[in-house]
Amino acid sequence: MTETHLLIVDDDDRIRELLKKFLQREGHSVSTAPDAATARKLFQTFSFDLAILDVMMPGEDGFSLLKALRDDGNQTPVLLLTARGQASDRIEGLRLGADDYLPKPFEPEELSLRAAAILRRSHVPEPPGEVEMSGLVFDIARGVLNGPEGHIRLTESELQLLTMLGTKPGEPISREDLAAQASNGTERSIDVQVTRLRKKIEPDPKNPIHIQTVRGIGYRLMPD
Repeated sequence: MTETHLLIVDDDDRIRELLKKFLQREGHSVSTAPDAATARKLFQTFSFDLAILDVMMPGEDGFSLLKALRDDGNQTPVLLLTARGQASDRIEGLRLGADDYLPKPFEPEELSLRAAAILRRSHVPEPPGEVEMSGLVFDIARGVLNGPEGHIRLTESELQLLTMLGTKPGEPISREDLAAQASNGTERSIDVQVTRLRKKIEPDPKNPIHIQTVRGIGYRLMPD
């Protein structure tokens, strides 16, 4: 996983340094700014995975900075920090586009956990465009499976199943979930479609290396 770059904006030197050291120990790259003006310059230079903004800063406050970011089309996830715990402030921050809100005082560990949750939500990997399997190439967007000798015909049910597996390569998907997403799926029909797909894809259908059975769960697709 690539290193995440976080920005901490807080006029309190002690809090900035405490959070910087803690989050660096958690494996993040961290930049800091003592005020909104400095933060604006950093946003012009760097792309951040998460910004942690103090609301109550002298000069331009965190709400104003957040609004300016969103008005400029900057969708960097934002976690707001504030000593003001009123519901109206939380609502205002969320209305302006904050992803979460943490009142002061707080434990650095709680901030780290909230930051990790935001990063998980915002870092959804793009599904692959193509999946390669022993000389075959499945174009997920077009729903086309090609081999060295040309196009390999798939039934609608086989195509649905291969697409569901192909969009999450290496990830086990339960038979229940596969059946629920299929247009006419049951767990038994999923097993039947897997058997048919293996005959079209696997070098040795009796010893599958691409459409693998995950015991007690379901199936997963393992590309080359």
